[in-house]
Amino acid sequence: MQIPEKVKKRDGSEVPFDSQKITEAVRKAAVEVIQDQKKAKSIAVKVTETVIKNLSAKKIPDIETIQDEVESALMEAGYNKIARAYILYRSDRSRIRKSKSILGLQDDLKLPVNSLMILKNRYLRKDNQQHIIETPREMFRRVAHHVSGAEERLNTEKSSEEVEDTFFNMMEKLKFLPNSPTLMNAGSPLGQLAACFVLPVTDSMDGIFNALHNMARIHQSGGGTGFNFSELRPNGDLVSSTKGEASGPVSFMSIFNKATDVIVQGGKRRGANMGILRCDHPDIEKFIRCKEAGGFKNFNLSVGATDEFMEAVEKNEYFDLINPRTNKKTRKVKAKHLFDLIVNTSWKTGDPGLIFLDEINRKNPTPDIGRIESTNPCGEVPLLAYESCNLGSINLSRMITDDHMDWQKLKKTIHQGIRFLDNVIEVNKYPLPQIRDITFDNRKIGLGVMGFADTLIQLGIPYTSEKALEFSETLMKFIRKESLNASKDLAAERGQFPNIKSSVYAKKKMKIRNAAVNTIAPTGTISIIAGCSSGIEPLFAISYIRNVLSGSRMIEVNPAFEKAAREQGFYSEDLISEIARSGSIQSFQGIPESIKQLFVTAFDVPPEQHLRIQAAFQKYTDNSVSKTINLPPDASLDDVRNIYMMAYKLRCKGITIYRYGSKKEQVLSFGGVQATDTMTNKTVRTGSMDDRGCVEGNCLL
Repeated sequence: MQIPEKVKKRDGSEVPFDSQKITEAVRKAAVEVIQDQKKAKSIAVKVTETVIKNLSAKKIPDIETIQDEVESALMEAGYNKIARAYILYRSDRSRIRKSKSILGLQDDLKLPVNSLMILKNRYLRKDNQQHIIETPREMFRRVAHHVSGAEERLNTEKSSEEVEDTFFNMMEKLKFLPNSPTLMNAGSPLGQLAACFVLPVTDSMDGIFNALHNMARIHQSGGGTGFNFSELRPNGDLVSSTKGEASGPVSFMSIFNKATDVIVQGGKRRGANMGILRCDHPDIEKFIRCKEAGGFKNFNLSVGATDEFMEAVEKNEYFDLINPRTNKKTRKVKAKHLFDLIVNTSWKTGDPGLIFLDEINRKNPTPDIGRIESTNPCGEVPLLAYESCNLGSINLSRMITDDHMDWQKLKKTIHQGIRFLDNVIEVNKYPLPQIRDITFDNRKIGLGVMGFADTLIQLGIPYTSEKALEFSETLMKFIRKESLNASKDLAAERGQFPNIKSSVYAKKKMKIRNAAVNTIAPTGTISIIAGCSSGIEPLFAISYIRNVLSGSRMIEVNPAFEKAAREQGFYSEDLISEIARSGSIQSFQGIPESIKQLFVTAFDVPPEQHLRIQAAFQKYTDNSVSKTINLPPDASLDDVRNIYMMAYKLRCKGITIYRYGSKKEQVLSFGGVQATDTMTNKTVRTGSMDDRGCVEGNCLL
């Protein structure tokens, strides 16, 4: 039997003919109908033989012709139901191709529609007429080329060409992606590659408006900013130069918020901020309530909580509020009443969270350089004044081989990722000289993960189980160990970070390149590009409806769930449509319990388990962990109170909750109710407030 040598693709190009693709497509359709793997394979082989026989007289068949022959062969053999399943598959693929064609991109990496939409809107380079001028593959090559340029600057033994290929390979295969500014700006005139910055705000007009000016420059370059406003004198306090009254930190925060509204980052998105006020500031109640009226949409808010405050809450004692200008006590408050105000407002609005300042500084890698008082917008990177940090995340779902974690593959990717991030420090264009100086002095980087929920599913570990907690610790301990080893290797090759003598590593006699190496970021948009779940969050929904650019509606379904449903015989289009209305599968009849346990969504997971997952990762993360503790709409104030107190006792560095439906505008929804998107591996729409991971849909990661 003569087999065609080539096949003509839809774009007119010719590639080698591969009969296995026909066999696999038919096998999948047959399994869905007859639920018998062995019989399905037998049918697929026979149908493939028939198709090849019918094609043998043709010179170079095209794909559509081959698929037509598959349909004919199935129907002629009496497999009408399998033929129907195959036809539906072709129809789905046709809709996907149509959606991609409307986007007007060359999909040279075969990415999902979600990924292409994000790349088109934010990442791929455009000309002056806003036409896309690079493909996804070319974007990764641009980034790899620019970042590998550090090799020549540092006079390393490795050639920049060799390192470029390594970096390109791990991005192209979606094993690792850097934070958004690196993808956007590498190789561009802007050239600012870091995501995270902290700026000081001192108690003077010059100090305040210098910070505002610096924020504008950072936002314009694509970064996000964190501020601690605790040095500002309280509302009503004396202004000695005018003998008037101070307006207080919250009023000045509104100026920062308004400025963020009108500054577009690199022409692509608005900025994001973290606003922190210490728990002992006299204006703390006003700060806690400032989002109740719907303002400050460009800020995530956190109360800077001290051990003294948390202990006073536990003991139901009074707590002193202190004027930062005079350092004198202004009044006493019942600590529990202040804590209850935080809890009540968080329950209503999702803000403020808590930042545990003393725990952060117990883990401060450079305590002799200064005390850490703030974090980046998402809370996962505590930084000194003017410090920056560039982040990157390993796609854990690509670290699985034969349904097992491939630890050697993970190790290799960790070492490559640490080198990539250290290189970014060298080739970055810094918006301020102070930022460049302290960034080079401490060389903080943040290697983290995404696709954690997908990985648990691949390994057969329920997110809600004790085994998930054990795996979290084992995984992050390994990542931490190899990240340090990679940084030690770089120190031997390139030298230690300049401030190492003022660091905790000097006492341990460790020679290391980077003062910090690990961060668990929310990975809002880069996880969409990678086609995986976000950060360490559970899935947002199993299935949901997407409105696509053509005006049609497409049902999106988690691919692992679809595969399991087809293989176990409970898949149907009607079922997927029903799931899309609720997001979760827990109430559906006919779905095996084992599947329900494995495919849990954010609101199926008990709040305590969310927090324990966060604490497990924090144990081996030197920066911090971005994690949203999701609560159902009917969650009580006690639920919030218990979570906040539990986070303190588990030694988390920060905590934020999100009660479903507590924000008027949210990014994702199911069942007609909107919700946040940092937990999802997909996107429905952007441009509104979600959780701590992204402000106004503008995730920096």
